[in-house]
Amino acid sequence: MESIAKGKYMRSSTNRMRQVADMVRGKPVDSALAILLGLGMKKKSARMVEKVLKSAVANFGVKSEASGSKAKNLTVKTITVDAGPLIKRIRAHAQGRANRIEKKLSHLTVVVSD
Repeated sequence: MESIAKGKYMRSSTNRMRQVADMVRGKPVDSALAILLGLGMKKKSARMVEKVLKSAVANFGVKSEASGSKAKNLTVKTITVDAGPLIKRIRAHAQGRANRIEKKLSHLTVVVSD
């Protein structure tokens, strides 16, 4: 049995989020959370991945209560980071020109299975 949690429109670039996601992919949930808590001070995306991972574990708990089964050994089956839309801003530049600033968003999907 597996459960899914999605985090959409997260304010981080996909490259930064994928670095964190690669560290926890395929690992047991306990060790994945330990890794994320260790990185939490340094990387903003670690907090985002941790939040969605905890949500997936909670979703699994709700599903397992409904079906009557319980699992203690959960693993991160898949974790994917996709690009979201760009927030486009303009900053004034020299000689009356304008520079474009693109703020990147990401969509995160975590699948947890027993």
